[in-house]
Amino acid sequence: MTELRRTPARAATYDPDCTRCPRLAGFLEVVRRRHPDYWARPVPSFGAARPRILIVGLAPGLHGANRTGRPFTGDHAGLLLYDTLYQAGLATRPHSQAADDPLRLIDARIVNTVKCVPPQNKPLPAEVRTCNGYLAAELQQLRTVRVYLALGRVAHEGLLLALGVRRSAHPFGHGREHALDATHWLIDSYHCSRYNTATRRLTAAMFRAVVARACERAALPRRPRRAGAAAR
Repeated sequence: MTELRRTPARAATYDPDCTRCPRLAGFLEVVRRRHPDYWARPVPSFGAARPRILIVGLAPGLHGANRTGRPFTGDHAGLLLYDTLYQAGLATRPHSQAADDPLRLIDARIVNTVKCVPPQNKPLPAEVRTCNGYLAAELQQLRTVRVYLALGRVAHEGLLLALGVRRSAHPFGHGREHALDATHWLIDSYHCSRYNTATRRLTAAMFRAVVARACERAALPRRPRRAGAAAR
């Protein structure tokens, strides 16, 4: 197993005014002109301050997180993600509607590999590397994490880069579990995108199973809710 890399704790974990990636910064300017009511800035992480599970996504969706300012909020991918987290006892509500709604995450936190929306939802490799410093700095501060849940290959590879772990030692595969060291696990899932769910590459049952396994690896108490149960 590999000793996870530690970055200086003083490194920035988020900059709402970041323009390090010229293509992304230019695209955000265009989005702000077209949609002046959108967040249209780098999107911060969301969830518990001391999580046991860290969910790593790809990047904000154009009309989802880029609009609302909260990861996986306002788009199709968030429907499956938050409902699954709620059923697993990791969220207080099954739906994320706005950045200021009452939803809270329990023992879980969501980060994105790239914090700015990319054109066609496809960040360039150079943009992933540029944004990786923010992810690495946040990982350094989240000392309670025991399980990383990567949603898709780009998130998987970006996380390994931030942790200083060789990518070749941990190939991506849905449901695959990787022991990073004696106390940390990486679990992979296909991304909960509209394309993956529409083509049934990822089903709700498959995603629930991966999240349940993450809870087991994180040694969290079982507190599942019934599907469709009303939020209190």
